[in-house]
Amino acid sequence: MIRPHIKICGLKSEALIDAVLARGCTEIGLVHFEPSPRHCGIDDMLRLRTHVGGRAAVTVVTVDPSDETVARIASRVRPDTLQLHGHESAARVAEIAASSGLSIMKAISVSGVDDLEAIPRYRAVADRILLDAKRPKGSFLPGGNGVSFDWGLLDALGEDRDFVLSGGLNPDNIGEALRRVRPRGFDVSSGVETAPGVKDAGLVHRFFDAVDAALAAEQTDGGNAPPSMAETGRPDHLTQERRSA
Repeated sequence: MIRPHIKICGLKSEALIDAVLARGCTEIGLVHFEPSPRHCGIDDMLRLRTHVGGRAAVTVVTVDPSDETVARIASRVRPDTLQLHGHESAARVAEIAASSGLSIMKAISVSGVDDLEAIPRYRAVADRILLDAKRPKGSFLPGGNGVSFDWGLLDALGEDRDFVLSGGLNPDNIGEALRRVRPRGFDVSSGVETAPGVKDAGLVHRFFDAVDAALAAEQTDGGNAPPSMAETGRPDHLTQERRSA
């Protein structure tokens, strides 16, 4: 059975990149946000992006980036996707998309069903939507906090599963997320770390083992695997035409 699209975010070393790619990870996330323990500078991102080559898609995660930051990332790192994980308005997302020429993934923080009302606004200007938990009190990080939101809130979306799920995913709950949520993809960071910013190859293997076990269980039970880009026939997100406002 085909795995869902999986992005491992916050990688900082070639060794861990190789480890996640060996397990079939389809997207690598590099964080460019100085307060984060997962922060990579431009030169480090360029080195890691070069190391990935064409083995997986590469996304750079930013938080309310300036025009200068966007231009430097687009011209030097040349990622496949720019992830906006701050308070960017829909108009700002459209500006960044136009100036960078990059595929855009916009993160939306969720703690209540009302937060889902922002999805249509951002879908008009972004190629993908990522749903993450709101940061807990006292945290300065917009993501990577190791907390989940109530997935039951997503029932309000009906059959719409055209989003990437993030927030507190780990080897112990990814099976439930596969069965319960069935999103287009998953974004994992702190769930494969032993400390903030410290990825662990053993946890990476446990995570992918749990994914494979959940898919095998569904096959045995006669269930359906979570939807994938290949199964839905939808163009790959790197070539998908951006929706117009």
